[in-house]
Amino acid sequence: MRLGLFGGTFDPIHLGHLILAEKCREACRLDRVWFVVAGAPPHKPGDRTSVAHRLEMARIAVAGHPAFEVSEIEAHRPGPHYSVETLEAVHAERPGDDLFFLVGADSLADLPHWREPARIARLATVVVVNRPGIDRDVEADPAPDFGPEAKPLVSVTIPPIGIASHNLRHCRAEGRSIRYQVPRGVEAYIEAQGLYQPTAPPR
Repeated sequence: MRLGLFGGTFDPIHLGHLILAEKCREACRLDRVWFVVAGAPPHKPGDRTSVAHRLEMARIAVAGHPAFEVSEIEAHRPGPHYSVETLEAVHAERPGDDLFFLVGADSLADLPHWREPARIARLATVVVVNRPGIDRDVEADPAPDFGPEAKPLVSVTIPPIGIASHNLRHCRAEGRSIRYQVPRGVEAYIEAQGLYQPTAPPR
């Protein structure tokens, strides 16, 4: 199986995430895409919506897509977790699968500074998602060298999508609409649970 791993806090998940995953699924001929909801990512310290809410929003968002699934592999892991650990765990459980690790082009420059980047590039094909006008030009920059055993990087270009989770949180905090930026079911869940309200602490 060709399995894509798309990690993030998804706080909240939005249509841009879904479009990115679908474009990568199509371009890389992926059989499945796992939305790997992070518990406590080391690069995003601070308060965030509870993992239970973020998992449920992700499940609502991907419902009905036969190739999309939500993974809890990082959600309940204690302490900071690292992508290489996730890839190692998936590889151990599914040794026959071809793994594809989806990252934004803005993360490519930082990838050499992640924990064991060469190991990441050996375990999975790194799929670099480029959004023209938003991300730096992937094709114009030299790709990081992760050694002779690394799988080749793959670049996927998608249309620029002006949706970001932090902007959606700000909209909610200011009482503005997020309709047509998140799936309707996710919007309804956010409303019902009172998430991202101006005076509400993280839930």
